Amino acid sequence: MSASRRFLCTLTHPSAHTPTLFSFYCFPFSRSRQFSTLIMSQNQRRGGENRKQQWKPKSKPKAVTSASASVDEAVTTKFGGLSISEGQIWKPKSYGTVSGSNSADASATATHVDVQTEKRSVDLSKIFLNSNLLENFKVDNSTYSLAQIRASFYPKFENEKSDQEIRIRMIEMVSKGLATLEVSLKHSGSLFMYAGNEGGSYAKNSFGNIYTAVGVFVLGRMFREAWGSKAGEMQAQFNDFIERNRISISMELVTAVLGDHGQRPRDDYAVVTAVTELGNGKPKFYSTPEVIAFCRKWRLPTNHVWLFSTRKSVTSFFTAYDLLYEEGTATSACSALDEVADISVPGSKDHIMVQGEILEGLVARIVSHESSKHMEEVLKDHPPPPADGAGIDLGPSLREICAANRTDEKQQIKALLHNVGSSFCPDHSEWHDSHSRNADRSVLSKFLQAHPADYSTAKLQEMIRLMREKRFPAAFKCYHNFHKAESVSSDNLFYKMVIHVHSDSAFRRYHKEMRHKPGLWPLYRGFFIDINLFKANKERAAEIAKSNNDVVQHVNNGSRTSTTDGLANEDANLMIKLKFLTYKLRTFLIRNGLSILFKDGPAAYKAYYLRQMKIWGTSAGKQRALSKMLDEWAVYIRRKCGIRQLSSAIYLSEAEPFLEQFAKRSPENQALIGSAGNLVRAEDFLAVVEGGMDEEGDLATEREAAPESLSPSVKDTIQKKEGLIVFFPGIPGCAKSALCRELLNTPGGLGDDRSVQSLMGDLIKGRYWPKIADERKKKPYSIILADKNAPNEEVWKQIENMCHSTRASAVPIIPDSEGTDSNPFALDALAVFMFRVLQRVNHPGNLDKSSPNVGYVMLMFYHLYDGKSRKYFEDELVERFGSLVKMPLLKPDRSPLPASLISVLEEGIDLYNLHIKRHGRLESNKGSYAQEWVKWEKKLRDIVSANAEYLNSIQVPFEFAVQHVLEQLRKIAKGDYTVPSTEKKKLGTVVFAAVNLPVAEVKGLLDKLSGMNVDVEAFLKDKNMDDFLKKAHVTLAHKRSHGVTSVASYSLYLHRQVPAELTALLFTDKMAALQAQLGSIDDEKIVSKNEWPHVTIWTEVGVQPKEANTLPRLLTEGKATVVEINPPITISGTVEFY
Repeated sequence: MSASRRFLCTLTHPSAHTPTLFSFYCFPFSRSRQFSTLIMSQNQRRGGENRKQQWKPKSKPKAVTSASASVDEAVTTKFGGLSISEGQIWKPKSYGTVSGSNSADASATATHVDVQTEKRSVDLSKIFLNSNLLENFKVDNSTYSLAQIRASFYPKFENEKSDQEIRIRMIEMVSKGLATLEVSLKHSGSLFMYAGNEGGSYAKNSFGNIYTAVGVFVLGRMFREAWGSKAGEMQAQFNDFIERNRISISMELVTAVLGDHGQRPRDDYAVVTAVTELGNGKPKFYSTPEVIAFCRKWRLPTNHVWLFSTRKSVTSFFTAYDLLYEEGTATSACSALDEVADISVPGSKDHIMVQGEILEGLVARIVSHESSKHMEEVLKDHPPPPADGAGIDLGPSLREICAANRTDEKQQIKALLHNVGSSFCPDHSEWHDSHSRNADRSVLSKFLQAHPADYSTAKLQEMIRLMREKRFPAAFKCYHNFHKAESVSSDNLFYKMVIHVHSDSAFRRYHKEMRHKPGLWPLYRGFFIDINLFKANKERAAEIAKSNNDVVQHVNNGSRTSTTDGLANEDANLMIKLKFLTYKLRTFLIRNGLSILFKDGPAAYKAYYLRQMKIWGTSAGKQRALSKMLDEWAVYIRRKCGIRQLSSAIYLSEAEPFLEQFAKRSPENQALIGSAGNLVRAEDFLAVVEGGMDEEGDLATEREAAPESLSPSVKDTIQKKEGLIVFFPGIPGCAKSALCRELLNTPGGLGDDRSVQSLMGDLIKGRYWPKIADERKKKPYSIILADKNAPNEEVWKQIENMCHSTRASAVPIIPDSEGTDSNPFALDALAVFMFRVLQRVNHPGNLDKSSPNVGYVMLMFYHLYDGKSRKYFEDELVERFGSLVKMPLLKPDRSPLPASLISVLEEGIDLYNLHIKRHGRLESNKGSYAQEWVKWEKKLRDIVSANAEYLNSIQVPFEFAVQHVLEQLRKIAKGDYTVPSTEKKKLGTVVFAAVNLPVAEVKGLLDKLSGMNVDVEAFLKDKNMDDFLKKAHVTLAHKRSHGVTSVASYSLYLHRQVPAELTALLFTDKMAALQAQLGSIDDEKIVSKNEWPHVTIWTEVGVQPKEANTLPRLLTEGKATVVEINPPITISGTVEFY
């Protein structure tokens, strides 16, 4: 990048300065006070606690004696009487601040905690001694609910387009000046959110546990590192600031005490990934320049960020990643991106120094085209802050505290919070016993029934209602809000709600709903809401109604836009995650494969890791090298651990030494694994998590490789000692029962000696899939045809678990259909399915022409797939099960679906949506649309009957479909099967850039030279160029020889034509090449990084093509022959990556 554009921000330490609350050009800090005002009004109405709502500095507590005893007593009281002796918590010093703690400081701290504890004990009694408050709280016309988001992280937008399509769109937007590409490092840790001492601390789906205690400790310690002796004062100011402005800080928390990821960090730290304002309705996420300005003001750690604002830089970035994908480390990745980026802003925490060389990946997203300008202003106005705590004793570290307190999780939490200090964490009630925090489920129903007290509450109610009506895989867990205990009364209740999304499919489905309903608020990750249920008198109710009307009118007048920084919503949410193979080797292939290796053995483990590498698109050479290493790992770890499985939480204790020894054998091995050594032992300080590590999913940042299934991998024969489950993600009428009958009666079955049995869902009493599991246990090596529709991920998960527990593979068979963007089955497929069902007679499941609601039932099944594009549907099945069989359905040359059929189907879909919205799963013959359903069902039958000839004519012959399915199944059983490509498959590993020339034209040139020159004729006489010359190219740059960025620099010209002028033929008895001079693209001369640009046309057996580079030297030594081509011949080729 040019010197004028590059901003490499060094971490220099300017002179210390006293921070002031700054006014930044895009920080709107004027906030709504509605939540506080409503609470105040309720208190005034009850005649108590009539206090003015304003911020005041916290008063400093007075000192008392016996500090240690007071603290112990305070902590004991706060945690419900759980005693802690002096010897149970390691306390070498009091570390409230780092200014040189003396007895007075310690006493003051103890007093503050003691006073807070006494007060909180009284407050909590309001909840625990009045357990029937909620039960007696009746919802009536005077009941209101007030909800405000307390913490949230970015919405999870599932990309519906392939990675390649997203790349193309990103490059297009940057090239046109519409946007900038922002790239940041993905540190390998867990999500931690902090909203102040009163606002609370949160993990991804939980709070008040070891994860949040560790997060608070690490954040508090970073304040000490940054502010030194002023840490206590600044911690208090920071808490007050973010609470007054209702700000939530999201961080990637990276520690060695919460379980292993790709590499144990050398230090425990966090980097800020988002800053969110929550006080005025929908959360507002700061732009990255705003985040950096905020963090530098408070001296919080920031991430490494790169900006790409030109076509050249953005194309070079994606190419650089492809070049680094299989061997990239933190050093090589950061170095390459520094070279190709327009702006580079190093993080305040150097990944190499604090975490190590193993880099999880990069996150690339589209941001405003003004982002570069804003970043330049921020870097100018907010230089890197000093670290005043450098060299000062910061007290016991996270690892020391966890090591000294290993009795249970509660003890570790108490010790961590005690060492944080009261200036940062004066109130520990959030970590009160988890069982006492739980609130009754009726909180949710009463929240939804109550009148919304403001616009934000109405939008949150709308979101939750929709998710419940659509049965999204999510839980709405409610807890008592101990921070509001002092305000609790019989008509004023406070709770916290956690929206815990169980599956990524919920985000995808919700995003689809947002497209249909633009006013919906996003579904966030890490989603926590404060809820207040209260009664309002007539005067207060009128005030609320007026306020809500004003807000609605404000919204309707267009004050809220549907764009972000001038970008359309679809473009504003463009994001792609780019992970490195060196990280996935450790986490997915080693850690996640442990359960399979120990439970099912080396063969099953090999099938698992080969399947993963195929899905990722790993190059053949890397697959061979990794397979050899992983087979060796399997033998090593089973021999060392015996039958006792290595814990995934500390897997690196064994994996890291193994990888280090493996890497020392050769440079190739070192490149294969990226980095190894410098093991940090974690066994002695690993956090104690009751109920098992990560029960809330706070560390489960990746789902792409969960080892649930033992599906067959590419070219892996399904072992005869395994069973096979054939199942059908389809719709009634897809001919699965007829197909099962044909497969059952096929002589020879699938080509082996395993027995085949079919279980028809309509004939099985009770739950179907547990019955299949029972049959699997009875006949573990058989082939089961599961003759029942398997339409959703819940069923697929059951099948995966069944495979894992009973040593089976699973193969999905689906009807072949083009599908749509929102459903894997197109309308013509749905029409054929309905036609088939309406022809049935005496169907065991009572779904035939005599059924009065055939259309409704068919639409119900059709909508089970709603929100899944055909591409996603197929990719998901391939990723889960490693294979996919398509059953031919429609003729490719068919005529379009008649307008009458399209109309009746669309009419039915609209009616179904209305019915579901109002009545949920109520049968069609009930509810307000019963008569409309009767009319539509008759219309459907009439139109389908009238088009019977057409519907018969567009179907492929059933015999052909059966034979096609049978051939695919036999290939899978034999191992002669290639996994279909998926959208998550890697785009390809780039090694070098070259100009690709047409082989036919190069051969024509050689024939012409042979006819004109006897030396050339004699040279080519005994050489079969048709066998050797399969491809011809002029190498531009090679990753090994010239570096990643050299290859990436040609990405701007990818697939563009460039003329190559061939001027001479050089040859010896071992090799031959054509000398080349490259032309220009758009007046830009294309220059090869090779000293001698050429086209290698032949080498003797055993001679590498790269040896042709020596021909000019051999010519000067008289060991090669040259034949000039005069006039030169020009052949045009295209710039390509290989």
